[in-house]
Amino acid sequence: MNPIFLEKTKKSPKILLDKEKGLFEISGRSIQEDSAKFYTPIIEWIKEYAANPNPVTDFQFNLEYFNSSSAKLIVKILFELERILKTPNKINVTWIYEENDDVSKERGEEIASTVKLPFEMKAIPSTT
Repeated sequence: MNPIFLEKTKKSPKILLDKEKGLFEISGRSIQEDSAKFYTPIIEWIKEYAANPNPVTDFQFNLEYFNSSSAKLIVKILFELERILKTPNKINVTWIYEENDDVSKERGEEIASTVKLPFEMKAIPSTT
């Protein structure tokens, strides 16, 4: 599988999906006008990956802000990752948020409650 690496912009997150190196990360802001167009190739990559995953997948989300259309697609990504649960392989999802960012924490908890994946909430020191 070819890796996907997209640099973050003011409106779109950094995307790092590299099966060979075992790196899976979505971080930054996700406020694109057409979130479906942005996330469709990412979801397709994850579908393919979930059919033949690494023995352990550690997927990190570190989103400082995302709009509602992005939230729907993030959940769709997680639903695709749930396919790994049907294999003998392991998956862990880490939702990273700044310790004083209650909104990001709550949104992560809401998303975690909609999926069956092992989900860790991880507070990091605030950068502001």
